[in-house]
Amino acid sequence: MNKNFIKNYKRKLMATHLLVSIVLFIITIVLYLMTLTVLNGFIVDIIEIILGYTVARIIMTNRNIIFWLGVVFILLVGWIVVEWRAVGKLANVISQMDVVFKKDNSKLSLNNEFKEIENELNSLKFENMRNEQLAQMEAQRKTDLITYLAHDIKTPLASVIGYLSLLDEAPDMPLDQKAKYTKITLNKAYRLEDLINEFFDITRFNLSVIPLEKEDINLSFMLAQMIDEFYPMLSLGGRKAVLNVDKDISVYGDGDKLARVFNNILKNAIAYSYENSEIEISAHANKENISIQFLNRGKIIPSHKLETIFDKFFRLDRARSSSTGGAGLGLAIAKGIMVQHGGDIQVTSNETATVFTVILPQKEQVKTKTKVS
Repeated sequence: MNKNFIKNYKRKLMATHLLVSIVLFIITIVLYLMTLTVLNGFIVDIIEIILGYTVARIIMTNRNIIFWLGVVFILLVGWIVVEWRAVGKLANVISQMDVVFKKDNSKLSLNNEFKEIENELNSLKFENMRNEQLAQMEAQRKTDLITYLAHDIKTPLASVIGYLSLLDEAPDMPLDQKAKYTKITLNKAYRLEDLINEFFDITRFNLSVIPLEKEDINLSFMLAQMIDEFYPMLSLGGRKAVLNVDKDISVYGDGDKLARVFNNILKNAIAYSYENSEIEISAHANKENISIQFLNRGKIIPSHKLETIFDKFFRLDRARSSSTGGAGLGLAIAKGIMVQHGGDIQVTSNETATVFTVILPQKEQVKTKTKVS
């Protein structure tokens, strides 16, 4: 509560006491003087009628003593009245204090002289509500990040299991191919280790957003490496990923996060494309943006589902189990990462194909936006 308001209220209360005392004292003096002037006989007659002759004589004889007793009595009554009104106003403030703790849009409504404290308490209430909402949002962000990481652990784990299964099923595999698969498996195991470390970082600290570590990345090399890692998943349904990206195109961003975006989109394309079909991956660059497209041929995504496809826990085919179709977090993760990069993901679907387009700003555009902000 504002200390200046309390001091001012005390001063105002004392001033009210003083004013009331002066007014009552003047009224008392006037009445006393009236008993000494032309009204003297009239007042004595009234007292005689009410209290009798004897009492009237006693009062008139001791009028000075009675006057000062009357002054004290009237001032005391005035003081009590002022204090009573002040206590009543404070009681009204206290009675409405429960409004401050209600989780709704109700406001305190106090007397005009308490408008300052009314505004302060209302501001305090809504500030506490905002802080509570922010705390809930922060807790939700932390929970979402933990959920996202738990989901993303499945992707490298699936690659590790896939390549180890190939190595186990083909003991006579050529050494160069076996070495290639072993290296990919080891890299994915390292990726698993990174995700687990990231998971523990989030559970250990109250992080709302994992910071980006941006660098220049060769897009063609990154996508080619990704296709190799997804070979076991592609080969199961006779699918094939075709890469059409200029080797000179580079993107500016966090390599691990962008790999997560591309992995989730390709995984989705594999899951919902026809068997023995091709998934085409291409990229185009202009002065402002770089567009990476993932085209797959499968069932059409209805227009009403295109609007919510990037929502958390959204799944195109609810008949698919969580073990085969995922929890519906992959595209939500990808969308969040792209927003953090200042980019976007768009999707179109028709009878011919479904196309996911990842849009990343050019490095020069990122630097310009950073300077402006």
